[in-house]
Amino acid sequence: MNMQTQLVLEQANKFKDKKRHLWLLGLAVPAIAMSGLAGYQFGPKKTKKLFASFGPLFLHGVIPTLDKLIGEDTENPPLEAIAELEADPYYARIVKLYIPLQYAVNMYGTYLATHPSTSLSDQVLLGTLVGMVNGIAINTAHELSHKRGKLEHYLSHLALAPSGYNHFRIEHPYGHHRRVATPEDPASSQWGESFWRFLPRTVIGSFKSAVDIEKQRLQRKQLPFWCKENELLHGWGMSALYHGLMLRQFGLRSAPFQATQAAYAITLFEAVNYIEHYGLKREMQANGQYERTLPEHSWNNNNVVTNLFLYQLQRHSDHHANPTRSFQTLRNFEHAPQLPAGYGAMMLPAFIPAWWSKIMDDRVVEHYKGDVNKINAYPAAKQKLIDTYSE
Repeated sequence: MNMQTQLVLEQANKFKDKKRHLWLLGLAVPAIAMSGLAGYQFGPKKTKKLFASFGPLFLHGVIPTLDKLIGEDTENPPLEAIAELEADPYYARIVKLYIPLQYAVNMYGTYLATHPSTSLSDQVLLGTLVGMVNGIAINTAHELSHKRGKLEHYLSHLALAPSGYNHFRIEHPYGHHRRVATPEDPASSQWGESFWRFLPRTVIGSFKSAVDIEKQRLQRKQLPFWCKENELLHGWGMSALYHGLMLRQFGLRSAPFQATQAAYAITLFEAVNYIEHYGLKREMQANGQYERTLPEHSWNNNNVVTNLFLYQLQRHSDHHANPTRSFQTLRNFEHAPQLPAGYGAMMLPAFIPAWWSKIMDDRVVEHYKGDVNKINAYPAAKQKLIDTYSE
């Protein structure tokens, strides 16, 4: 063994994940929701709406504040330590433990929402609190969907069942990762496209994409779409079973709550999708194929708090470069485009088109050094892009 190899091995062995125990904060989301639900049930009547509203308050207020106070962490694990980190079951257990806590929150939330004394407005507010948990559960499903084991795939579906977003398990790894940062990708937002235009495009487009992907997979096995090996049907069946059992247990009174939690969960997740690739585009090569996905095709951020809650999803460039790599091993790329703040702080601007445009439109153009032809632009906004930025 030469000296250089020995030094590399020594560095890998010395590496200690400083955030090892802090990753448990990802499990704080359902715990915080439980506290909000308990506060709603047992707190004074005048504080009920405050406790019921804590989902949006936490996501759009508390997390951005903590991000600003605590700041960023740009440390990367050495490449030589990645294999050991990947092999450590501790990290996978944290991800999987989220799911039983998620279901406990859903049961408790539905129970409170269907109590005879709970008003319709409180049902909706409680739906946003539980929807926060289910929205972040889509990110749990995201982490699991990239693993190779069938168990992880069906745990991913289990996390998606309350929101009914089970097609994501198929479309994300096999559709979005293939088409990311191209005009053909329904999950990559375009310059000048508001979130409210993006939302129906991504929901409908991703659903259709998942059906096409599963059809093609089954056709390769000479099987029809409607067969017992169709994973989409398995996922939809799990979601139908969940909602059927909840309806049987809690009755029709649970409908406004269930509709709210699912809609809010999906909206939160798709807001993150909207943020991740806004306006970025892979170059078309001479052979008619897009260039491979590079770090500059995702917006990144290193704010510690949001990364702890979202399994380091904000290190999105490395995720697309290495889709099967687990969250604890994702690296920061200094040359990747950087968001001005974490996802928590960027979601509210995403919901308000003029605010988002003010923050991000110039940033996209600056990333491409003023070359508007390199930008993934919304067709209806292309002329505005040219008129505003072309010399």
